[in-house]
Amino acid sequence: MRFFSTNPFDNKVVKKISGHSLGELQDILRRAVQEYETWKKTPVISRSKYLQSVAAILRAEKSRWASLITLEMGKPIKEAEVEIEKCALVCDFYSEKAPDWLNDEKIPSEASSSFISYEPLGVVLGIMPWNFPFWQVFRFAVPAIAAGNVVLLKHASNVPQCALAIQEIFQKAQPGYIFQTLLINNRRVRRVIEHPAVKMVSLTGSDRAGAEVAALAGRNIKKTVMELGGSDPFIVLEDANLKSAAETGLRSRMQNAGQSCIAAKRFIVVPEVRDKFIEMMAELISKIKVGNPADPATEMGPLASENQARAVMKQIQQSVRAGAKIVIGGKRLSGKGAFVQPTLLVNVKPGMPVFDEEVFGPVACVVDARDGEEAIQLANKTHYGLGASLWSEDIEKATRYVRLINAGNVFINAMVRSDPRFPFGGINRSGYGRELSIHGLREFVNIKTVWIT
Repeated sequence: MRFFSTNPFDNKVVKKISGHSLGELQDILRRAVQEYETWKKTPVISRSKYLQSVAAILRAEKSRWASLITLEMGKPIKEAEVEIEKCALVCDFYSEKAPDWLNDEKIPSEASSSFISYEPLGVVLGIMPWNFPFWQVFRFAVPAIAAGNVVLLKHASNVPQCALAIQEIFQKAQPGYIFQTLLINNRRVRRVIEHPAVKMVSLTGSDRAGAEVAALAGRNIKKTVMELGGSDPFIVLEDANLKSAAETGLRSRMQNAGQSCIAAKRFIVVPEVRDKFIEMMAELISKIKVGNPADPATEMGPLASENQARAVMKQIQQSVRAGAKIVIGGKRLSGKGAFVQPTLLVNVKPGMPVFDEEVFGPVACVVDARDGEEAIQLANKTHYGLGASLWSEDIEKATRYVRLINAGNVFINAMVRSDPRFPFGGINRSGYGRELSIHGLREFVNIKTVWIT
């Protein structure tokens, strides 16, 4: 079993990496259990210091880690550096907050003493995607480790160098098996989920992958947290600040070449501002600098793989045949890389792939709504429910609408983003459970009632 590290800028294989044998996998699982017996007894203050060391290593070699992201999945180097800094920030956040959040919580009762204890679960398996190859891992691993668990990572197969680099970072901070990467195929992932050593699974990925993993974990009575896909609405009402909405909408849709679960994907616009909004978006899209992601001047690189580029083009072409219209883009870029032109589609309606499915590429889709009420109905016409953005200068009205949108994260006059201070996650086919904040930390603990007569 081998893993291939391929540069999507030119589709050249840059490294081949051998996977773990069955014997090596069994040894890792055994060592992880042994590590947990020590780590769970380690004072939370010591765990916090460990996370501070991890943050320092991230920052000290930021250029090295960011370059791996750019190499393996085509993210522009400036965006990759921001991703590394965000990983360091989440380490800072939990190193500060975990000691208080994991303290025993005293509950008044008729007992002589009663409290809630927050205790680790054991070995946690993370199954993570390639689009934010460092951040997605740190987002689940840091609170899990802070809570006293040890972590195993099954990363996406196209980012093996990133997966091993993350292991190196955690092991530089403290040698051992607090964090370990598994270089295994999907068949062996099933064996790991079923293994008695693993107590919980956290997955970020597609709803299809989430359904399969959740079913397997459920059959083995193991807790799961699922952060799955999204088809996020970006609602623009008649009283919106159009300049700010267009600029923010472009950034939300096109960052990471559109490969983000919480990217704005369906721009739902009312008639009063439709034409002007489309004009502004088209002009902004035309100015995007597409090219070599290793060049600091590049604003958009290739998609992460040829398969991803072909999938996005198929969604565009099928939607155009169904009546959508291309305003700008809509083609592959010449060359050998996995490039798709930044694209703007209008006349998009329910039933088209770009409306119904998650489009993981640089494709902005404008959907017409008669008014704000229909805009909310169209926003909710999806199997997903991850994020949503709503634009209006009437904050009272916008706040009323927010409560009608089916999503785990709703932002007024701003783009949807994750922040360690707030819980992050979705509903419906966007998953369940929460990451980040105190809620994300407590996903990884046994919430134990203690009563002393």
